[in-house]
Amino acid sequence: MFSRLRKDIRTIKERDPAAKSTLEVILCYPGLHALFLYRVAHAFYQRRWFVIARLVSQFGRLLTGIEIHPGAKIGEGLFIDHGSGVVIGETAEIGNNVTLYQGVTLGGTGKEKGKRHPTVGNNVVVSSGAKVLGSFTVGDNVKIGAGSVVLKAIPQDSTVVGVPGRVVAQNGKKVLVDQKSPEKEIDLRHDLLPDPVADVISCLQLNVERLEKRILELEHQHNQLSMQRY
Repeated sequence: MFSRLRKDIRTIKERDPAAKSTLEVILCYPGLHALFLYRVAHAFYQRRWFVIARLVSQFGRLLTGIEIHPGAKIGEGLFIDHGSGVVIGETAEIGNNVTLYQGVTLGGTGKEKGKRHPTVGNNVVVSSGAKVLGSFTVGDNVKIGAGSVVLKAIPQDSTVVGVPGRVVAQNGKKVLVDQKSPEKEIDLRHDLLPDPVADVISCLQLNVERLEKRILELEHQHNQLSMQRY
């Protein structure tokens, strides 16, 4: 448990420039507190002490504002930044080195039994207010934009934005990636996401300008023909 705690503290200090010291992380980071209490609750859950597990989980929710069901499966290196309003469902599975911002929900879409929450791969960043709903897989190295609602599987190395969520970049295209680094790092720049709506508006504007230019050319030709006739 203490080895896991040290890794969690190191993860926060690596990904959050606001973290000034280990003591600050231990005392002031609700994401760390929520993970610690989740592991206690998960241990009870695995022993089928479901009521005690849920009580520990609810205590963690009251303390941190983060609700992690004790049945969820979470890998190493999870970083919950700020964390207020984060919800992780019972059958959710989270890989290694995942970053969740405030208001994120890994939830279900109904009252179905069995696997009903998403499986999130490694090195995934889920931005503020994003909702990932359903029993599908989010691939490795995916970035989900703020406020997006993801309702279907996402392939690896993709960027998702919108409601419902759409893949707007894949395999590094239209996403700033440090090509000089020999190792693939977690890209936390969730502010640098493509904007498909802006792209469509830009295309429409270009088409309007082209049509206006063509109309002016036709009017000029018509005026010249009229002058020649008279």
